[in-house]
Amino acid sequence: MNRQIPINISGTDALNSIGENIIISDRDYNITWMNSKATKSLSAIAPLYGLKNADDLIGLKMDFFHKKPNYQRRVMAELEDGHRARINIQGKFDADIVVTPIKGNENPEQIEGYMVMLMDVTTQAEEEKKKEKLIQDLSVPILKIWDKTIALTLVGELDLQRGETVIATVLEECVTKGIEYVVISLIGINSFDDSVRQNLQKLYDSLKLIGVECIIVGIKPKLAMNIRELSNILTFSDANAALKYIIGLQYKKSAKKN
Repeated sequence: MNRQIPINISGTDALNSIGENIIISDRDYNITWMNSKATKSLSAIAPLYGLKNADDLIGLKMDFFHKKPNYQRRVMAELEDGHRARINIQGKFDADIVVTPIKGNENPEQIEGYMVMLMDVTTQAEEEKKKEKLIQDLSVPILKIWDKTIALTLVGELDLQRGETVIATVLEECVTKGIEYVVISLIGINSFDDSVRQNLQKLYDSLKLIGVECIIVGIKPKLAMNIRELSNILTFSDANAALKYIIGLQYKKSAKKN
């Protein structure tokens, strides 16, 4: 099997074609080279360290960027394969960093240098948006439980802000997936106050406008007194009972068509 790089492709060409920021240092941690992707990306980061552009990084020791260079050197000296971590750059950027030792062909045990890859470089603002979106996604765990039927278990607090996220997410799911029934479980809701009531009523009314039926299940005994104040929303003791009801409706609809 031929494992040689084609003669018309250099190592530099190969590294420049990789869509990640690649930095090379020698065994003494001096930065000696970076690919075109890193040159572009680091030109925005260099001024944070009092440098004009990425070219000024060449020749600097990697210690320049570390608050504890001696600790970092010990980590790199003990590397066998690679080291990965999430780092913050001067409080402005976040990135995944992967450091891999480069070993020579003649002496595979001898480290000749290091390859540093900076991946997913984002600003702090972008990072916060990612975290916020992740939290929002986790706060609306939608499951498909039957044909044209989804279920949503609400856990914790359901304030007005989270309620807007839930309503928008459920409506989008219904429209894009052709959903006809939404089962909302309140098993994880500890208190039923005005914000919960308003959110559920608004969700019900919004779903009704697009022809989707909203059903509530998992009502705890201590919530029963307040839940009855909701207008026209069908309720069941658990999801199993709601699903039997939905299957019955779908069977009747199917029978009428036939």
